[in-house]
This record gives sequence, structure tokens and C-alpha cells, in this order.
Amino acid sequence: MSTQKQQRMLNRQPEIVVATPGRLWELVKEKHPHLSNLRQLRCLVIDEADRMVEKGHFAELSQLLEMLSDSQYNPKRQTLVFSATLTLVHQAPARILHKKHTKKIDKTAKLDLLMQKIGMRGKPKVIDLTRNEATVETLTETKIHCENDEKDLYLYYFLMQYPGRTLVFANSISCIKRLSGLLKVLDIMPLTLHACMHQKQRLRNLEQFARLEDCVLLATDVAARGLDIPKVQHVIHYQVPRTSEIYVHRSGRTARATNEGLSLMLIGPEDVINFKKIYKTLKKDEDIPLFPVETKYMDAVKERIQLARQIEKAEYRNFQACLHNSWIEQAAAALEIELDEDMYKGGKADQQEERRRQKQMKVLKKELRHLLSQPLFKDDLKTKYPTQSGKLPVLMPALRNGESALSCLSKQKKKKKPKTKEQQQGEPQPSTSAN
Repeated sequence: MSTQKQQRMLNRQPEIVVATPGRLWELVKEKHPHLSNLRQLRCLVIDEADRMVEKGHFAELSQLLEMLSDSQYNPKRQTLVFSATLTLVHQAPARILHKKHTKKIDKTAKLDLLMQKIGMRGKPKVIDLTRNEATVETLTETKIHCENDEKDLYLYYFLMQYPGRTLVFANSISCIKRLSGLLKVLDIMPLTLHACMHQKQRLRNLEQFARLEDCVLLATDVAARGLDIPKVQHVIHYQVPRTSEIYVHRSGRTARATNEGLSLMLIGPEDVINFKKIYKTLKKDEDIPLFPVETKYMDAVKERIQLARQIEKAEYRNFQACLHNSWIEQAAAALEIELDEDMYKGGKADQQEERRRQKQMKVLKKELRHLLSQPLFKDDLKTKYPTQSGKLPVLMPALRNGESALSCLSKQKKKKKPKTKEQQQGEPQPSTSAN
């Protein structure tokens, strides 16, 4: 954001300043008058403290803390440190544990180390509101085991079956970009949030996501901490996070302020190790339940996804080739040289070849448009003859019955609960079998 605008804001001499360490240190070095006497601070708050003091992150914070903790500091200053994973301790990697003199770190040791880095003096008061499981009670956790190339299928199935405000997390920007292209082809218009975006664009997307009731936000872990977006109903981990801290923070974007929320993990073969580590660290009493999927719809989902992948790949290839060729042509024009055909990405296709490609794309798009115009979730025909009642049944999406992802999962849990003898004896026997 603009430094000049922030300097004008500081000229008004605000009593409370909320800042990132890098920008605050930059303005301190520029000797802004309002920041000239930070040593006399009455209150210092460090949010997401465990992440802030991690090695390799926020180098400016250590310089700020050093300055704030010298001999001239205000002895009455109150320092407050916050994080949802402040006392979360996970096992160190095997390569470190095998070394001699390796100390196992516990909650107290982790806090002591943190206090030392922050420069807190005396014995601090620790208020720990974290449950053993590290996630809130109103959060329902669930998972789907699948192959890596099936994740797109289950993501699309979920988004179509359970509309609402959904936040989808992935571990890389390239994955976010691919998913964004794929979902756009499928007529789902997702918003994106990642580190390569300008701050204004990020804020615009966040505002839009908070405003729309049925919306999808695809994000990397830049959105895992600190975002308070109201009524996020679902968090989907398209890729399982690498650490339990990230899992807790990602899942914390839903089920906020006593609201209910759902956290769904799509677990491929590569994700199993990370999933087990998270499960072990968070000391979950029972395994996370499987999310119920109606397999009868998966063939139709697969057909749509396969077509969309072909279109998305072709469009991405064309986009990359156009970018490359445009740059080559501009460079050649500046140098006043002629280009050989083999310097063009994919070769300079002749008109006949180009027409063939375009025709093929039109056929694929037409086929996908036809599929998307059909309802994906169809009610089963209850009789042998569709027109027996005098008119054709109206095909409605399954979600029209108002069932949410949470109620669907709780139904499954109830079905699996073993019944007592008294309950079984008291139940009337069904006269006909269900479905």
C-alpha cells in the first residue's frame, strides 16, 4: 500500500497503530515524528506470534523488538502475545531426533523460547483457551480419500451439491491458477488470493467474497491466518497442509464466533503422511469421518471434468504461446531482425492447422455447454413409466431439499451409531425395504 498515504495517516497522531513489521520498520527508519518515541509505548500487541518470530520470516520484527527492549523502554509497558497455535507442539523430523543432545520441546519450553525472542521480562501470565484437539467445538472435520487426479472430481461435486461461501486451500500458486482456469470453464467463477497478486486486487477479491453468499475463493496459505470473513460455511483442503499449525489456522476460517462450519480434506496418496502427522499432533480421539458421496453422480461429474480439462489445457497452451510469440516479435522488431519459424513457440502453425485446432475447440466447448445445461443431480424416476402421473417429472437438483453438507454428514454419523437392545425392540418393523 502507498507509503505516502500511511505517512499522512500518521500525521494525525493516532493512539493505536496496526502495522506489518516491514512497513513499520521502514517508517521508523525514515524518522517519522509520530514514531520517534516508540520506547514510551504503553501497550505492545503481537498477533500470530509463533509465525512472526519463526526463523526466516519478518526479519524487521527482530530489529523492532531489539529497539523496543533497550534500556530506555517504558517499565509500565504491557506486552500481549496472541496465536491459536501458541502452545501447539509437534514432533521434530526424524533426522533431527536422531542427532545427539536433541531436546524434546514441550509447551512450557516453546513459550519460554517465544518470550525470550520477544523480549518479555518477568514471568508472563499465560491464558490458554485451546482445546486438546486445537480446533473449535463447532467445527465438523471430515475427509475424502481419492487418487490425485480425482480431486478435481470431488471438488466440483462438492461445490455443485453444496453451494455457499466456500474457501478452497492449495499449497502452491500454480495449483490455484490451474483450478481457477478449470472452474471457469465449468461456469463456476472463483475468486483467487495468493502472494503474486497486488494488494488492491487481494482486497477487492476479499470484499467480493464477503459480500456474495454463494462464492468460491481459491487461496494459498496467505489466507490461512488473520482473515475474519463472516459466515464461511466450508473450508476445503484441496492439498493437505504441511504442518498441523497451518491446518488449525486454515480450518479456523470457518466456524467462527460460535457459528458452525465444515472442514473437508481431499487426501491423495501423497497426502497420507502429512495427514497422519496432523492427526497425531492434534491428538484426535477418533478418526475423522468420511464425507458421504453419492457415487451414482460421479460418472456425470467425470465426463464434465474430462472435457473441461481438455479445454483448459488447450487454452492455457494457446495463452502461453501467444505471450511468448508476442514477446519474440517485439524483441525482433526492436533489433530489426527477421525471425525464423522455429523461434515461435509450438512453431508458426499454418492456417489449415490453426483452423483444425479452432474447430476441435468449438466441438469440445459445444459438448461441454450441452452437459452444463443439464441438471447434474437428478431425482430417480420412482415408476417404470415416466408419464404415469400424466406429466413428465421435473428434474430438480438434489440440494433443493435444503440439506447442507453438515446435516448430510450428521445423518451419516447417526446411521453408523450402534443401537441399544431397548431401541431395537421399541422400533416398529418396516413393512417394505427402502430403495
